[in-house]
Amino acid sequence: MKIYNTLTRKKEEFVPLTEGKVKMYACGITVSGDAHIGHGYQALIYDIMRSYLEKKGYDVTYARNYTDVDDKIIAKSHETGIPADDYAKLMIDKINGIMSEFNVGEPTVWLKATENMDNIIEFVQKLIEKGHAYPTKNGDVYFDVPSFKDYGKLSNRSFEDALDGVRIDNDEEKKNPYDFALWKSAKPGEIFWESPWGKGRPGWHIECSAMNRAAFGEQIDIHGGGRDLIFPHHENEIAQTEALTGKPFVKYWTHNGLIKVNGQKMSKSLGNSLLLEDLLKKYTDEAVKFGLLQTNYRGDINITDELFPEAERHLFDFYTVFDKVQTAFGALEGENAEIDARFNACMDDDFNFALAISDLYAYFKSITKKLNAGDATAKADCAQIKKTYSLLGFFRKENKAYLMEYSQKNAEEIPEEVQKIAAERWQARCNKDWAKSDELRSVLTAKGYAVKDSKEGYELSKIK
Repeated sequence: MKIYNTLTRKKEEFVPLTEGKVKMYACGITVSGDAHIGHGYQALIYDIMRSYLEKKGYDVTYARNYTDVDDKIIAKSHETGIPADDYAKLMIDKINGIMSEFNVGEPTVWLKATENMDNIIEFVQKLIEKGHAYPTKNGDVYFDVPSFKDYGKLSNRSFEDALDGVRIDNDEEKKNPYDFALWKSAKPGEIFWESPWGKGRPGWHIECSAMNRAAFGEQIDIHGGGRDLIFPHHENEIAQTEALTGKPFVKYWTHNGLIKVNGQKMSKSLGNSLLLEDLLKKYTDEAVKFGLLQTNYRGDINITDELFPEAERHLFDFYTVFDKVQTAFGALEGENAEIDARFNACMDDDFNFALAISDLYAYFKSITKKLNAGDATAKADCAQIKKTYSLLGFFRKENKAYLMEYSQKNAEEIPEEVQKIAAERWQARCNKDWAKSDELRSVLTAKGYAVKDSKEGYELSKIK
């Protein structure tokens, strides 16, 4: 099995630090706002990685964190009038609910910055003692970047490059403009914790390093997150942790691609952030996953208007085949070792689920031929697909239950005005006023609706 390592920029054979065991950490959500599709995607990717490693027989301990104290959360606290810690708890509860609807597995360990304050303060103190950090008279503590000679090895940046794309704190007491905050002194009205340097709170980067050390010790196998975290966040994690321990922090650095919406980077400033909650109101969770997972996890995803509707149609077709096979031959049971082996071969190549998904179209074409030919071995093919591809979050539902959910989510909400015209037309037909009936049919067509008559009544549908 090979994994692409961002640190070495190549695929490497996966050999964990301890035989048979995997320590894995993925950066979670800063709970200053609602969960968007990027948050859902990242959680999905690392849940899949964890699940496949478990399928391979590894004992995986998977940790994710919530950043529940930072500048944005404090800003939201001031905006809403809700204390920062209470605001963070409210948002965590809300985000957990949405992720539950998205059906992404829970990590082995949940970590929160506010529950690790002693660990964070101890970590910072040790960095000061080792000469890699320094306090200021204002109560701030900074990491001394030049003291760590390997700074920039993950992002391939020099000290000078580190100035690009990083917000520089205007603090005259900083030794270097690219030194970053480990501890921030509290401003009036801000949440704070007592520390040897005065009242304050941790910087963002130190949180993950300290929580990792508390959960796993000095080294882990896999660290993940979005590609936008490579610099400065993950670069700074390496500097802090390796400056403290003198050991390589992470063996395999993995990063998923970013979300674009109709070709543009998704961002609040552009007003194109897609909230996960809104998407799940329109599409099934499996359809959202199917749309996202058709791209290699390291590549960027361009979400077009058709991505999720098309994914939903494909899944509807697949579930329809399952239902027909079950109706024709009985319960879906049996095995097809070739399907599972092919899936594993794809996943062994740096979790290439996009390639594994592309195989589905040929599988269902073959199953349909078997169905039409009365070949009951189609049952085993279907059963194996359901079992194997459930690891990606697909085909976990009963066939008819999914088809019903799809139908309900895709039912058109017909305007009251259109319904009145249709009712008037039906009455004209009942009165055998064919001219008026035809006239009103034309009105419905002009408004984008088709009408289909039967003995029991009529059915309205949106013209596509």
